[in-house]
Amino acid sequence: MTAPGDDVTLTFGGTATTLLRIGPFALLTDPNFLHRGQWAHLGYGLRSRRLTDPALVPAQLPALDAVLLSHMHGDHWDRVATRSLPKETPVVTTPEAAGCLAKRGFTQTSDLRPWQTHELGRGGDTLRITSVPGVHGPGPLARLLPQVMGSVLELVRDGAVTWRGYVSGDTLFRPVLGEVLQRCGPLDAMIPHLGGTKVAGITVTMDARQGADLVELLAPPVTVPVHYDDYGLFKDPLGNFVAEVATRRAPGEIRTVGRGQTVSLRA
Repeated sequence: MTAPGDDVTLTFGGTATTLLRIGPFALLTDPNFLHRGQWAHLGYGLRSRRLTDPALVPAQLPALDAVLLSHMHGDHWDRVATRSLPKETPVVTTPEAAGCLAKRGFTQTSDLRPWQTHELGRGGDTLRITSVPGVHGPGPLARLLPQVMGSVLELVRDGAVTWRGYVSGDTLFRPVLGEVLQRCGPLDAMIPHLGGTKVAGITVTMDARQGADLVELLAPPVTVPVHYDDYGLFKDPLGNFVAEVATRRAPGEIRTVGRGQTVSLRA
């Protein structure tokens, strides 16, 4: 699916915050700009202290085509994002999060339900965003946690998809995620949210085992893990995921990237 001039890169800001350059498009994911020692508020009185400093801050950002927000939690959209991002910034997110942002003055939200799409255009290119259902907590806990979505991102040029990637969002592994391939087609890259986050002892984001399950299920040529060590609630280090994938000899390449560094999302 590769075509000349279709560079696709990820710059890692920490947590699930990335700057994606997809052809001519600039997309920011899950903006979390809190600094080390500050508290992220997660609802129901729950909060977590940030352990690291962000490598991306609002003043450093280019002009954005959109923000992609997987869900409304304080470690994915924080008070700095509300204060600093222009209120006319397009935000693609869940219906629940879109409602929250509208109350905060954001005027260009697109609320997607599972498998709905939203398109951005620039010149003759299109960036197609497809919402993928996610499960942020098992059983009854799911009703207490925000709606969450993953996203399939497709760069379309002259009617053909030249790159396709999947950002998991804060979901647990479920075999139904195999629908990503059935509905959208094979991936060029995957960006899973890991960390094995635990709330009251219950896992609410993928740990090493679940992350490796997803790699095996979707078989992307390139996997760039994020969301693994920035908060005290993250309990499963990145090294465990890398070792689990290696043990299974899962397909594709795992590319780890430090905060502030940039990595290609092409094989």
